[in-house]
Amino acid sequence: MNANTDLAPAQLAERDLALLRKAIELADESRRNGRHPFAALVADEDGNIVASAGNNSMPPQGDPTQHAELAAAAQAARILSPEQLARCTLYTSAEPCCMCAGAIYWCNIGRVVYALSEHKLLSLTGDHPENPTFSLPCREVFTRGQRHIDVVGPLIEDEAACSHHGFWK
Repeated sequence: MNANTDLAPAQLAERDLALLRKAIELADESRRNGRHPFAALVADEDGNIVASAGNNSMPPQGDPTQHAELAAAAQAARILSPEQLARCTLYTSAEPCCMCAGAIYWCNIGRVVYALSEHKLLSLTGDHPENPTFSLPCREVFTRGQRHIDVVGPLIEDEAACSHHGFWK
């Protein structure tokens, strides 16, 4: 059994995939709204969504620090205690960048599940100036901290990649 829940691993995997697919749906919605195709949500230990966000970093009106993971983590931190956040999972359509990994860490979120790896994302975006991708996996950022964050991913990368097809041209 997982330390954060009484669900069996198969039930947990089913919930994780359902919430990850919800994050991908939100990424598609971000794209339809004229934003970069990224999204994230934070779910409590029972799988209830407590915060969600799309990306709002697209020029010219966007803020380059408003990645979906950072925005969702900050939103959750405004409504939950650090103890509650430690039992939460952040689900994201793409692996958190180092800035977002830092926000997840500082918000005390205990677990991350992501779809698209940073490596796969780079293959989709290339050298597009609006997504200067770091080659720094979130696991490496988290291992530098003083507390452990569980990381699961990449998962369902092909599904998550669909949000990006044709966008970065």
